[in-house]
Amino acid sequence: MQDIEQLFENNRAWADDKRASDPAFFSRLANQQSPSYLWIGCSDSRVPANQIVGLAPGEVFVHRNVANLVVHTDLNALSVIQYAVDALKVKHILVVGHYGCGGVGAALNDTRIGLVNNWLRHVQDIRDQHAARLAEIDDPVRRHDRLCELNVMQQVVNVCQTSVLKDAWEQGQQVCVHGWIYGLCDGQLHDLGVSAGCREEALDRFRDAARP
Repeated sequence: MQDIEQLFENNRAWADDKRASDPAFFSRLANQQSPSYLWIGCSDSRVPANQIVGLAPGEVFVHRNVANLVVHTDLNALSVIQYAVDALKVKHILVVGHYGCGGVGAALNDTRIGLVNNWLRHVQDIRDQHAARLAEIDDPVRRHDRLCELNVMQQVVNVCQTSVLKDAWEQGQQVCVHGWIYGLCDGQLHDLGVSAGCREEALDRFRDAARP
């Protein structure tokens, strides 16, 4: 229980520090949530959304899962996207993977972990789709990282193909979907060049970016 109690102590210290530097911080936060960004990222504990982009609580709406996937049968992810787009009116959806992703690595190498392997089957579909190009990469670390990139690109397409985005774009709502990847070794974000404001643009940019 000592470890758990430490978390409460950390929380009290954090809250006290926030109030000291900005007395209205929590009252302002409690009365409004108006983020411009939806972050769809990996559950990896080393990739904290707000801190990476230097934004405060209330400025980023976040959805995370193993290997940052957007699957069309996943009502959790679809509900988050729908709420972010329809209710919060976010302007940008950020699909953010990271190099060295354990889930992607397990999918790449057919590593048996357990139940999560069924979820990672979606990453293996991407692996199989690009098998010839991945096989040309001799360095196993670079091959792993390339699949991390391809996975992000595919998830951008998947977001753009949801009924939520289709309806929003048909109604003239300005929402752009971006594909980024984060480097654990240097803390830097990298734009994968697949930002799209419609489904067709996402498909075109994915085809271009996926080339060797």
